Amino acid sequence: MRFMKLKEVIRVTGLGRSSVYSFMSKGEFPQNITLGERAVGWLESEVLEWMQDKLKQRDETSFKR
Repeated sequence: MRFMKLKEVIRVTGLGRSSVYSFMSKGEFPQNITLGERAVGWLESEVLEWMQDKLKQRDETSFKR
């Protein structure tokens, strides 16, 4: 189990900072975890699962055409 900081989440997903927080507020992206007074992180496995779900959505959409 590993935590990812925001910069890594951005690098891995290709999302911008505001998109990460916007998707989180809509319940469409994993919630961050408070690591300390001024630090948050995301569970790597949850971010990777979110990415896998996006691939599945793409693949399901492309097969319907």
